[in-house]
Amino acid sequence: MDKREEILRISGVDVRKCMRCGKCSGTCPNYDEMEYHPHQFVYMVETGNIEPLMNSKSIYKCLSCFACADRCPRGVEPAKVVEAVRLAVIRQKGQNHLKASQVPDVLDEDIPQQAFVSAFRKYSK
Repeated sequence: MDKREEILRISGVDVRKCMRCGKCSGTCPNYDEMEYHPHQFVYMVETGNIEPLMNSKSIYKCLSCFACADRCPRGVEPAKVVEAVRLAVIRQKGQNHLKASQVPDVLDEDIPQQAFVSAFRKYSK
């Protein structure tokens, strides 16, 4: 599976619905901090231009506030695309899971069991 397909599968977003009106970017509270803006993320994923996104600091500048999704007249959710690219980078680096052998080292009686369960499941999509 190529990166584009992986990002589309993780995000669940139909990037082809985007008409590039820019309303998502216009409402982004962190617009000035981002190298690539929400509508650009969607378009770049649609065209398969993934590498620049994966190397951009913009994936960490997104606040995941979903203002872009609320503003979109076509129901595209750019924040989900940004999160999917971020997750693809994390997976590529191999930092996407907690191995069972690591649990005793990080076990703390104050941490809820759900935290450990979610560490095993979170990135298994």
